[in-house]
Amino acid sequence: MMQPPVTQASPTRTSTAPVICDFLRPFACSRVGRAQIASSRRFAWIAGLVVAMLAISSLAVPPRAAEGKGIRFWNLTLYTITALQISPAGEDRWGPDQCKNDRDGTVDHDERLRITGVDPGRYDVKLADRSGRVCIVRNVEVKDIFSIEEKQLTDCRK
Repeated sequence: MMQPPVTQASPTRTSTAPVICDFLRPFACSRVGRAQIASSRRFAWIAGLVVAMLAISSLAVPPRAAEGKGIRFWNLTLYTITALQISPAGEDRWGPDQCKNDRDGTVDHDERLRITGVDPGRYDVKLADRSGRVCIVRNVEVKDIFSIEEKQLTDCRK
């Protein structure tokens, strides 16, 4: 005849591993079970690393690319602008005519113009309008939407 197994009182446990083995026996405490747990821990660590890398790389997106519409100029002068060039502040190195980005090649009063090839910062802006004026506005903060008003046109010639 077979004798029933003898149960022994377990000593006080200082770690949770035996408790887990008691709870999940036989799967978690078998060699296969331990390998699967180790494998899932590795997977979780790698997945966490990938998520962290994606989060960091999303911070590196330039601001104008993140917004989708880029930088735009808002004409708040009295006249239609026929030419608009941008230079780094104080350098007189004028870039291409930004009015060419518009369908009709001009920027009417209260119209917005998409600006290309320029990052946010401080720039000098040179513009020509339909009245025949050519004006330079110095130290303009170029950002997602920037404007020039009539009262800013103090350095003009005809």
